[in-house]
Amino acid sequence: MKYSEIKDLTADQLADELLKLKKEQLNLRFQQASGQLENSSRIKQVRQTIARIKTMLRTTAQQAG
Repeated sequence: MKYSEIKDLTADQLADELLKLKKEQLNLRFQQASGQLENSSRIKQVRQTIARIKTMLRTTAQQAG
């Protein structure tokens, strides 16, 4: 997910997306540990998207408060 897409989401949508991505990250780690992971680059993509969402949540909270 690109930053421009994240910028258009509300705080509730960002929180939902963050939860979904964290679950996906957990599943990817389990797949990697068991040797079933096919696309190892997906781990990096998910991690970067989580960081983007957390950054957006933090900046909106700073602007509001």
